Amino acid sequence: MIKKEKQMGVFYAAFSYFLWGILPIYWKLLGHVKAHEILANRVFWSFVFMLAVLLVTNKWNAFTATVYALSANKKQFLALGTASLLISVNWFLYIWAVNNGQMIETSLGYYINPLVSVLLGMIVLKERLTIAQYFSFFLALIGVLIMTLSYGRFPWIALMLAVTFGLYGLAKKLIKVDSAIGLTLETMAVTPLALVYIGILFIQGESSLLNGSLPTDLLLIGAGAATAIPLLYFAKGAQKIQLSMLGFIQYIAPTITLILGIFVYGEQFTKLHLLSFTFIWAALTIYSLSRTKLATALELRLKRGKGMEI
Repeated sequence: MIKKEKQMGVFYAAFSYFLWGILPIYWKLLGHVKAHEILANRVFWSFVFMLAVLLVTNKWNAFTATVYALSANKKQFLALGTASLLISVNWFLYIWAVNNGQMIETSLGYYINPLVSVLLGMIVLKERLTIAQYFSFFLALIGVLIMTLSYGRFPWIALMLAVTFGLYGLAKKLIKVDSAIGLTLETMAVTPLALVYIGILFIQGESSLLNGSLPTDLLLIGAGAATAIPLLYFAKGAQKIQLSMLGFIQYIAPTITLILGIFVYGEQFTKLHLLSFTFIWAALTIYSLSRTKLATALELRLKRGKGMEI
C-alpha cells in the first residue's frame, strides 16, 4: 500500500511538472497584457475555479471545517499565509520573465530549484540520501553552476524563482490539509488584493479584461484552470513522496521549457548549455537507478561491510 502511494505520488508530481513545462506557451499568448494584471486575474480565477471544484467534489463542508481549524492553529495558519505569499511572488516573476524574453533564465531557475528542495529536505525535514544520491546531487550542482556561469550575469530571476518555489514546496509539506482545500485557501488569502488591483484597472480604464477582445478574456479567465490543475497534482504528489525525490522530478519542467525556448522561440543554446545538460541528466540517471531494489541492497551491503571492518 505504501509503495503504491509513492508510485502515485511520483505520477502526480511528474504530471504537474509536465504541465508547468508547457505553461510558458499560455503566458506568451497573453504577452500583450501587463504581468501585474495577469497575476491578479490568475489569482482571482484560480480561486473561482477551486470553489467550483470543491462544490463538484462535495468538499465544501470539509473546506469550512478546515478554515475553522486553521484559525485555531497558528502554526498551520502561518504556513498557509507563507505559502500564499511565496507562490504569488513566484507566479509574478515567472510571468514577467517569460513575457520579457527571459525564458532560458526561468528554465535555469527551475534547474536550481530541485537543489534548493533537496537541501531543505535534508536540513529542515532531516531526510537522508544514499551515497549514490549524494553523488547525483553533486553532479547536478556542477551542471547548474556551469549553466549559471555561462549565463554571463547574476541570474537574480532564476535564484528568486528557485528559492520561492523551494520554500513553497516546504510549506506545502507542513500544511496537512486536502490538496484541493489547501489550494483554495492559498488563493483565497490573496484574492482580496487581486480584486482591489483589478478594480483599480477598471476604474482607470486600463483593464484588459472585458475590453472588447474575447480571446484575451478567455485566456485571462482560463488562467485559473491553467494554474490550479498542475498545482493540485503537485500538492497531491508532495504529500506522498519525499521532498528530496520531489526535487529531482522537478527537472521535467525546466527541460521542457528550455526546449521550447530553443526550438519554438529561437533562444540561443550554446556548448556550455550542452555540457550543463550532460551533468544534469547524468545526475538524474544515477538518482533514478539509486531508487531500485538492487541499489538499495548494495547500499546495505556496503554499510554492513564497513561496520564489520570497524
